[in-house]
Amino acid sequence: MKNIPHRIYLSEEQLPKQWYNLRADMKEQPDPMLNPATMQPAKVEDLYSVFCEELAKQEMDTTTRYFDIPEEIREVYKMYRPSPLIRAYHLEKVLGTPAKIYYKFEGNNTSGSHKLNSAVAQAYYAKQQGLTSLTTETGAGQWGTALAEACSYFGLPLTIYMVKVSYEQKPFRKAVMRVFDGNVIPSPSNTTKVGSKILEEFPGTTGSLGCAISEAVEKAVTTDGCRYVLGSVLNQVLLHQSIIGLESKTAMEMIDEYPDIVIGCAGGGSNLGGLIAPFMQDKLTGKANPRIVAVEPASCPSLTRGKYAYDFCDTGKITPMAKMYTLGSGFIPSANHAGGLRYHGMSPILSKLYHDGYMEAVSVEQTKVFEAAILFAKNETILPAPESAHAIRAAIDEALRCKETGEAKTILFGLTGTGYFDMTAYESYLDHKMTDYIPTDEDLQKGFDSLPKVD
Repeated sequence: MKNIPHRIYLSEEQLPKQWYNLRADMKEQPDPMLNPATMQPAKVEDLYSVFCEELAKQEMDTTTRYFDIPEEIREVYKMYRPSPLIRAYHLEKVLGTPAKIYYKFEGNNTSGSHKLNSAVAQAYYAKQQGLTSLTTETGAGQWGTALAEACSYFGLPLTIYMVKVSYEQKPFRKAVMRVFDGNVIPSPSNTTKVGSKILEEFPGTTGSLGCAISEAVEKAVTTDGCRYVLGSVLNQVLLHQSIIGLESKTAMEMIDEYPDIVIGCAGGGSNLGGLIAPFMQDKLTGKANPRIVAVEPASCPSLTRGKYAYDFCDTGKITPMAKMYTLGSGFIPSANHAGGLRYHGMSPILSKLYHDGYMEAVSVEQTKVFEAAILFAKNETILPAPESAHAIRAAIDEALRCKETGEAKTILFGLTGTGYFDMTAYESYLDHKMTDYIPTDEDLQKGFDSLPKVD
């Protein structure tokens, strides 16, 4: 048996110099975004009022396979990258599985997650354009924290609309954003017209990412020198996050390994899309055929129970429409949902790949997710973010299947970050207060009824 170290580190010289654009190798492209005013495919210029120009160009580019990473961004990356690929020897042992389990750990920065990979890029391009402030939304708080870090580094004021239920559940996330000068507002709020309208229509609502996006976009388009940035779903974000997969593939090549199964948690798609990018490239080009598995919460099941349709990316219906798997832009997860991954839709790139059969999806209940998280923490010493624990749950399930069949498969999953700001959720599980909620077909139909009619 090969003597594979617990941790495989790349050198600083091996830090990728380019991001990989998965769309360049897709046999069929995702359907174009639609301008809701004209119902015609959006042009790059249509995005300039919302996004900074370079990011808008990345968003619309379907042919450039590799984008050079500016040296200023690489210099920031070098403070916390390359991140380690870790062999989960202890977890394998306790499971009694012949499978080999690897995970890519993205929690080695103050945000505690992979989100900083795109936050640094987006703040950099905004600064280059001469913008004077940014707005964004955040759910569980990783993205808001990461962007606050990046904006602080580049000297850009930032307003963060945080989903109200998370704002109340995770006060320390809010505090970290404030350390980096982020202005954090619980959403929906009365600071915007769309927020006030949502509060009037749904008093007492716990909020959603769709609500928070609407508020952040309104703030951006009504403020001089300001633009909106998003931490998931968008093509540009999956581009920046491809650094996760590129590093993972290089590290596995160093130990002469290749994954049979690649697993990632799925909310909007940023971590999953980044992790699978070079392995999906191999699948699309016929070089290899790994199984790609997206894992989502049973309480917010956009891939496994959603509709593949055009929908707004926000609750206020002011953003361009995207063709994606969606639960409807008005969908609000149950208030007892503690595991993150609460967006109503899924990345158009990942939606198209799933629709065309290049990847699988499973949904899991949150009590099973936290059970897996605690087993992992006890054996691998890292307390995972609840989002990451969805991937852990599926990796454990796959490893146990290998135990039943005797197959020694190689499993790679994304450990997107740490769970040290999620202790309220962990306490709820440990105190046996956590419950599972799976929306009924009738619950989901309410969201589907609000989908826009597109010919």
